[in-house]
Amino acid sequence: MQLGINLGYWGAGADGDNLAVAREADRLGYAVCWAAEAYGSDAPTVLSWVAAHTERIDVGSAILQIPARQPTMTAMTAATLDALSGGRFRLGLGVSGPQVSEGWYGVKFDEPLARTREYVDIVRRAMSRERLTHRGRHWTLPLPDGPGKPLKLTVHPERPHIPLYIAAIGPKNLEQTGEIADGALLVLASAEHLEETVIRHVRAGREKAGLTLDGFDVCPTLPLAVGGDRELTALADAFRPHTALYVGGMGSRRQNFYNRLARRMGYEREATEIQDRYLSGDKDGAAAAVPHELIDSTTLLGSTDRIADRMHAYAAAGVTTLTLAPAGRTLDERLTALRTGARALERAGLG
Repeated sequence: MQLGINLGYWGAGADGDNLAVAREADRLGYAVCWAAEAYGSDAPTVLSWVAAHTERIDVGSAILQIPARQPTMTAMTAATLDALSGGRFRLGLGVSGPQVSEGWYGVKFDEPLARTREYVDIVRRAMSRERLTHRGRHWTLPLPDGPGKPLKLTVHPERPHIPLYIAAIGPKNLEQTGEIADGALLVLASAEHLEETVIRHVRAGREKAGLTLDGFDVCPTLPLAVGGDRELTALADAFRPHTALYVGGMGSRRQNFYNRLARRMGYEREATEIQDRYLSGDKDGAAAAVPHELIDSTTLLGSTDRIADRMHAYAAAGVTTLTLAPAGRTLDERLTALRTGARALERAGLG
């Protein structure tokens, strides 16, 4: 199992620290550095900056939002980043959510699975530098009865195949991801529930495509906080607002994929209460309603030995790249967490 680092969103006030974290992850031998986007910083600009200041670590988008770009624009961006980074780019894609898709991009959030499949097909064919034509439900290239003609990408990617990931949560999305992608980007992932909530669906998709799980990257992001055994409750409590946001407020009452995931993990009553409180404006109450066990099972908390044990559990469950989001109030605390992650991987016998 490899380790990755997730910088989250740029522009939150710790940009200089984020670059220092990325450079330290590069020095420690972390495999990939991911950056996110929603409706603030964009991922490609951040990744080009990180790639220019690192030497070995891959840079990956977690995620480039499908409603934000035409698929051919995404292919151009991926090919450019791969060339500029010397073959270190990983392309992560996702449909985002209805509030961002419709509120920020003005793109109707409908048929997300069909839209993703068609998008991936166009991106892959564009990056292969074939002369592109496409007749689909969501995109037509070139447009009929006009001056457009089939074109091919003029940039040569560094590699013939750029790894393509999809952010997936629901069973149908996970199955399709197994069928059409090289990896799955996960959040709120529990080692104890990974087989039932993730792996079996990905496996079904791989089998549908005539493939096995060999070579498929199962890549969850987990917050990481370091401390002694007596500090576990306090460490977990620090993530209560984070978990409450996802389970209670990430999306609408009807379309919150993380809330559904918490329910599939056995937290049906708690997920309802968290969402009710969050959407009514009681964010503190929503955070208080998050079970300690849900936080502890979806984060890495405690000493090096405890984190190593948890890493071993994730590897045994099928995780191939474990992405860390190191917590800390200062840069030194974040760097300490990053180094602890590297030591824990080695102690677990996985490095």
